[in-house]
Amino acid sequence: MNDSLPIPILGFAAYSGTGKTTLLEALLPKLTKAGLRIGMLKHAHHNFDVDKEGKDSYRLRKAGASQMLISSRNRFALMTETPDSESEFEYLLGRFDTSKLDIILVEGCKNIAFPKIELHREIVGKPWLYPNDGNIIAIASDAQATDTDLPQMNINDLESISQFVVNYAASHKPAKQSNSTDTASCDTLSPAFLSVEQGVAKILSLVGTVEETEECAVEAAYGRVLSDNVVSPVNVPQYTNSAMDGYAIRSDDLQRETYKVVAEVMAGHAYDSPLQLGEAVKIMTGAPTPEHGDTVVMREQATTTGDTVTFNGVNIKPGQNVRQAGEDLAIGSSVFNKGQRLSSAEMGMIASLGFDECSVFRQLKVAVFSTGDEVQAPGTPQKVNSIYDSNRFTIIGLLEKLGCDILDFGILEDNEEMMIQALQDASEQADVVLTSGGVSVGDADYIKLALEKLGQIDFWRINMRPGRPLAFGQINGKPFFGLPGNPVAVMVSFINFVEPALRQMQGEEGWRPLKVNAVACENLRSRQGRTEFTRGIYELDTNGQLTVRTTGKQGSGILRSMSEANCLIEISPAVDTVKSGESVTIIPLQGRI
Repeated sequence: MNDSLPIPILGFAAYSGTGKTTLLEALLPKLTKAGLRIGMLKHAHHNFDVDKEGKDSYRLRKAGASQMLISSRNRFALMTETPDSESEFEYLLGRFDTSKLDIILVEGCKNIAFPKIELHREIVGKPWLYPNDGNIIAIASDAQATDTDLPQMNINDLESISQFVVNYAASHKPAKQSNSTDTASCDTLSPAFLSVEQGVAKILSLVGTVEETEECAVEAAYGRVLSDNVVSPVNVPQYTNSAMDGYAIRSDDLQRETYKVVAEVMAGHAYDSPLQLGEAVKIMTGAPTPEHGDTVVMREQATTTGDTVTFNGVNIKPGQNVRQAGEDLAIGSSVFNKGQRLSSAEMGMIASLGFDECSVFRQLKVAVFSTGDEVQAPGTPQKVNSIYDSNRFTIIGLLEKLGCDILDFGILEDNEEMMIQALQDASEQADVVLTSGGVSVGDADYIKLALEKLGQIDFWRINMRPGRPLAFGQINGKPFFGLPGNPVAVMVSFINFVEPALRQMQGEEGWRPLKVNAVACENLRSRQGRTEFTRGIYELDTNGQLTVRTTGKQGSGILRSMSEANCLIEISPAVDTVKSGESVTIIPLQGRI
C-alpha cells in the first residue's frame, strides 16, 4: 500500500480485451451509492486527447500552452503536456485532492507495485497475473484460480466486487501524520530509507565550488570550466563576406544581362573600390564583399566570356549568399557563461575570437586510496585469500574523465593509526577524499574508527541496487566519499553521487545527467521501494526506435558487465516489472566512464 497517501489506492489489473473499463463503468455507481468518494486514475499505453478539435482549450493547447487549465461552474480540468517523458506514478497520485476522496481506483499500471484486483476472462486466452505479482490481493474471474489462497469473486458479480472494494476502503488506516511542518530531508529520515534523489540533494547542499581561478591556454582548456564570461571583442563574421564562390554584384543592378568583371578577390584579400553599376567581382568563399556589392551569384550559375559574365535564366534575390558582419555575434555579445565546461567546439570558438587564453577554475584535487589487508597491487604475485585492487583504477579513470588532479595514496593496510595519518595527509593535500570498501554493515571498523576521529561522517544506506552502502561527510572540512566495495557498485555510486558533486565543486553550472526513454527488449524486474540500475546496451532498431537490452548477469562484482554496457537502465522505486516492449529510462554512459 502507498503509505505516502492518507487514503488507500486499489488497482484493477488485466490484459487488454478483458473489459476493465466496462466493469468499472458499471461498478462506480454502486460504490458511490455506498458512500465512497472516488478518484480514478486510468493509464493508457497509446496517445490520447481529452479535448475536442475546434474547442477553445484545444486551440490554445495546440498553439503552444504546455499547461491548459479550463474551468466552468461545474468542474475544472488541467491538461499538461509531457513530451519528454511519461509522468511517474507517484507524481500522478499526488495530483489528487485526497481531502475530498475516500479511495483512488487505478485502471492499468499492472507492472507497478501497489494493491490490485486481477480481472481475468478465459476467452481472452492470457495467463494469470497473480503467480508473478505479489501485489494482487484478490481475483475476479469467470474461472477458478488454483494454487492460491487469494479471495476470489466472479467477474460478473458486481455486488461482490463492490462489497470487496467498500470493505477494503473501510479497513484502511490513514498514514500517521507528522506534527512537524518541515519538509522531509536527509536529517529527518532514517538513513536506511534514503532515496537516490535525497542522497544527491543532501550532498550537493554541502559542497561548494573551488574559489581559485587561473588563466589557461586555449589548447590546454579541454574539460576545464570557465570562471568568467566570454564576451566577443569582435564581430563574427568580422566583415561582410561571401558565403559562396561566385560573383558579387549590386542588388540595385539585377536586371542587367551582362556584367564586366573588374577584379578577382581571394580569401584574405579585398577589392577596395566601390562596385559600380554594370560591374561584377569574382569572389571566393569568405572573401570580403566590395562596397555596394551586396549580392553574390554562385559560380555554377554564371557564364563567362572574356572579362564579362552573364546569369541568364537565374532568379537572383537581393542580398543572397552574403554573410553580414556581426551576423553570428556582434561586438560585446555574450559567447559562453561562467560555469560552462569546455569541449573542442568551445575551444575553437574562443580561438576564433582572437583569445589565446581563458579564465578557468583551478583543477580539483582528489585523493584516492584503497583499504584492506585482502587487497593487493596488480603486478605482484597473488597471495592466498587476496584480490587484486581494481576499484582504485576504476575510480582514477572516472576522475581523469572529469579532468581532476589525482593524488593516488595506494593501498592502506587495516591499521587504524596508518589510516588516520593517511586520511589526515589526504585532507591536507586534496579538495576531496575518495575511497571504496569498509562502509557496509559488518565491515571491519578500521576505516570507520579513523573517520570518526578526524571528521563528521554519515554512513547511509541508499534505496538502490547496486550501491546500497555509502559514506559521506567531512574530514578537516574536506568532503569525503566512502563508496561500496563491489566493483560495479563503485561505478554506479560514483556516477550517481560523486560525479554531480565534483562537477559542482569544479564550478560547472546547470549540469544534469542525460536520461532518455528506450523500449525494453526483454522483461526487467526490480523491487518496490528502491531504484534499480541495470547495465544495458542501447541501439537504434531498423525503424529508428531506441531499444535497450541488458548485458546479461547483473551481479555487482561482474566488472565486465560495465565494460560491455553503454548505458544504465534506471527502474524507479514505484515499478517492480518492466515488460518487453514497454518504455524504460536509460542513462547513456558514453563520455562518462
